[in-house]
Amino acid sequence: MAIARVRAVGSAADRRLPPHAYFLASAVFHYLGPAFAVLLFQRVDVLGVAWLRIATAAVVLAVWRRPWRLFAGQVRWTLVGLGAVLGAMNCCFYLAISRLPLGTVGAIEFLGPIALAALGARTGRNLAALAAAIAGVAFLTDVRLAGEPAGFVFAFANCGLFTLYVILGHRVARDGGGAGIDRLGAAMLVALLVVTPVGIGGASPAFASPALLGAGIGVGICSSVIPYVCDQLAMSRLPRATFALLLALLPATATVIGLAVLRQVPTPADITGVSLVIIGVALHGAGPE
Repeated sequence: MAIARVRAVGSAADRRLPPHAYFLASAVFHYLGPAFAVLLFQRVDVLGVAWLRIATAAVVLAVWRRPWRLFAGQVRWTLVGLGAVLGAMNCCFYLAISRLPLGTVGAIEFLGPIALAALGARTGRNLAALAAAIAGVAFLTDVRLAGEPAGFVFAFANCGLFTLYVILGHRVARDGGGAGIDRLGAAMLVALLVVTPVGIGGASPAFASPALLGAGIGVGICSSVIPYVCDQLAMSRLPRATFALLLALLPATATVIGLAVLRQVPTPADITGVSLVIIGVALHGAGPE
């Protein structure tokens, strides 16, 4: 009964708040949590922090939504796919930001969705968006590629996985906010299974330190619970083109948070590259449904 009341209150709040508010919350926490994670990398292995992030989200969503029952439904294979993508994406993202500035990784992340749109609908707008994004990524990679090739390998792998996340996330969200969050919880359980073999060993220092464990849990809530839940609430009520247009905020958010939290001062080439990616995302998202 208590859980049902919480869900009823949450559904009412979903309707009262505009979907753009959920997106803005997601935009901030999408990179704020990872910025805090970078600060943890000196004490906990990178994949260990990724495991703490996903484990926190899986536990919170499991207790809140009890999503395991969904694996008996027709949507289960979509959930398994989304969970595998989330697990791999988080690992690649953390391995990338441990080597590259947050703003650079955040900009590269959007090359995949823009390229997918351009290939699917070869309009002048989409081709211009792709050209701007490619030029922006070229600025970003030219600055640091020689010094951190592995970082760019993980960043581009994260880019491809992020594209799959957007596609599968919209499928999961299509039946409404509450159903989308339930399905997200189920996918997070799958993600936890995916990352446990590679991440739980690296997380062991946190198990011996309440402070580190608390920090890891905080990273998980900021990085996965808040932004992914907000994504589902936004995706369920925004047209895909509108959501895609709003994604243009994220590369700028990543750059600002990288500067404010990590003191990663962007160079003129960085600013040019991120700006071109933002233009590309905006052009792509401004197209017709």
